[in-house]
Amino acid sequence: MVAQEPTSKIRPPAVAGSFYPRKRAELRATVEALMSRASNSGESGLVGVIAPHAGYMYSGPVAASAFASLGTQVRTVERVLLIGPPHYVPLHGIAAPSSQTFATPLGEIEIDHAAIAALLDAGLVTIDDRAHAPEHSLEIELPLLQHALGHFQLIPLLVGDVTPEQVASVIGAVLDARTLLVVSTDLSHYLDGASARARDLATAEAIERFDFTSLGPEDACGFAALNGALCAGDQHGWRIKRIDLRNSGDTSGDRGRVVGYGAWALSETSTAAAGRH
Repeated sequence: MVAQEPTSKIRPPAVAGSFYPRKRAELRATVEALMSRASNSGESGLVGVIAPHAGYMYSGPVAASAFASLGTQVRTVERVLLIGPPHYVPLHGIAAPSSQTFATPLGEIEIDHAAIAALLDAGLVTIDDRAHAPEHSLEIELPLLQHALGHFQLIPLLVGDVTPEQVASVIGAVLDARTLLVVSTDLSHYLDGASARARDLATAEAIERFDFTSLGPEDACGFAALNGALCAGDQHGWRIKRIDLRNSGDTSGDRGRVVGYGAWALSETSTAAAGRH
């Protein structure tokens, strides 16, 4: 399939002013505060992170802990493969946008259209701007990435109704020594606090076994992207480390119907890492 020309040069922010601050200075201060409170674990051989995507007052501390795991490795990251779920438009397959950049109040991020064109030609993705236009699952990670990395290219993909193996094929086609994989997903939704903790703990244990066959939409809204990353990790012998596991009751204080959030670091073994360089 041939890459399509962008229908709009810039994909504007859809949730600035609701999920995170709209004003540049306020957003920068918010992100700096979140990152300053996150412990820097500096994982060696890091290939990717799993991070939540709710409003910053809810999931921000957990998401920041995922990106703090980059440590000094931020200097080697030139590109981000960002995958997550569509919440508003039904999607069959894996969809890239046609736009040239993604914008946040902190600035524009260039999309790697050569990489997307290669995925299109291989039949691994399609173009669907309808799904990307309102979606927050990818956008919410971008200001944190902009703070952590500075300049980078972006490959933003929404993952719909596909198998883990299909997602793993995309990851395998893109991931290299200069590329960071970011998997955007929340965990359980709208359970009471005790039920959420139990469900999310079971989900965390499945993630840490690289079990890409058992997780579904009740476990994680981004289960399709997540299962694909776990499939890739199982294929390549990655390691995984839990960084944080909480819910919106822990971060916001509202312990009624909560949403679960987790952060993990995905790393290569030293042998595999040497082979990628």
